[in-house]
Amino acid sequence: MNALTRLGMVSDPPSNAQTIYGSDSSSSEERKDYFVERNGLRFAGTHLVLDFWGATALDDPEIIERALREAASAAGATILHGHFHHFSPNGGVSGVLVLAESHISIHTWPERSFAAIDIFMCGACDPYASIPVLKSWFRPEHTLLGEQRRGLVG
Repeated sequence: MNALTRLGMVSDPPSNAQTIYGSDSSSSEERKDYFVERNGLRFAGTHLVLDFWGATALDDPEIIERALREAASAAGATILHGHFHHFSPNGGVSGVLVLAESHISIHTWPERSFAAIDIFMCGACDPYASIPVLKSWFRPEHTLLGEQRRGLVG
């Protein structure tokens, strides 16, 4: 078990960060639904796409993992496990945290001071709360942000 813990492969129990839809007193079983309802829309979750330019600390997988874990926590997400790969002693890092509420992933190009980050979260999590945390770790000079509502129920 300790070997799995070091690899980040031990799952924490899921959080209660989900919304329950369609339950009533006559229902013998409550159904948990991680879809989000916001501003009259119902969708699976929010997918943020971040480009960090002029960023730092992009070649250290341990720093990157700590940054993503802190970002997930700030958003209220439940971390299940993570995997981070360092391409060479001075190369980039690709990594992912698998969340009960979806994922956060990163791919870095330290030679260009660039990081591509995806944050996809459903349920009651706030993916936007991850952004200031990530900025504090990587200190980008310029940030591009895109948002997609995934699984939009029309």
